[in-house]
Order: sequence, then structure tokens, then C-alpha cells
Amino acid sequence: MALLHTRVPPLLLTLLLLLALWLLSWVTPEFQVYHPVRFLVAGLMLAVGGYFCIAGVLGFRRAHTSVDPRNPEVASNLVTGGVYRISRHPMYLGFACLLVAWGVYLSSPWLLLVLPLFVLWIYYFQIRPEEKTLENKFGQAFLDYKAKVPCWL
Repeated sequence: MALLHTRVPPLLLTLLLLLALWLLSWVTPEFQVYHPVRFLVAGLMLAVGGYFCIAGVLGFRRAHTSVDPRNPEVASNLVTGGVYRISRHPMYLGFACLLVAWGVYLSSPWLLLVLPLFVLWIYYFQIRPEEKTLENKFGQAFLDYKAKVPCWL
């Protein structure tokens, strides 16, 4: 399984799962949710997800370090400020929120399967290898950061 570590870009995975939710919504029944509530929840999750994604990228850009999650070894700085004080992986958290927003908007019961699949995939094939690399590269500084800030929220 190490072959899959950091090989699938998280953005690509997110886009594929968004597409899967949309395609599944055409062939399966939807949850019956009062439209204003559905739109409110979807809009809120879209805003939260967008914030975490954008703030995460901007934090990396300000630190002049790589945003490419497939090559964590090229990270030049350990980013611990801004949104990274709330979550060690705000971009992945943002992607999860975007999946929730889309699933709620579509009233898709498949969200209950797609979201856990996303979280498990990201955790086992992206976060764990990334954090092992960061621990090797930044040592105690990363371990201290990891002890203070949660993985997701």
C-alpha cells in the first residue's frame, strides 16, 4: 500500500468524488430536505471549506514553501501560523467541507459513504506519509506542533 502514499493529488481525489456524488444523484433517490435548510447548510459548508482551502494555500505561499502534496520532502518551511494554528491540514479539511456542501446540496445519501472514504484515504495515504516526512525533516519542532494542533479540527 505504500505505493499509493502521496500519489493521488488530494484535489484530484476531491474532484473525482464530487463528480461521483453528482452522477450518483442522477440514479438514486435523494433525501427529502426542506430546500431553504439544504441551501443554507450547503452554502455554509461551501464558505467554510473555501476559507480553509484558500487560507491553507495562502499560508504556504507566505512561507515560500511547496503546496504540492505529492512531494512533502520539498517543504522548505514548517508552517504553523494563521489557519495552521487551528488545523494541521486545513486544505484537506476544506476539501471535506466542500464534499459535504455538494452532498447536502444534492441531497445525496451517498455522502454518508463518500465522506468517510475521503477522510480515510486522505488520512492513510496522504496525512500519515506527509507527517512522517515532516517529522524526519523538522524533528522536534514538528512534534511540538503536532502535539498542540489537531489533525483536522
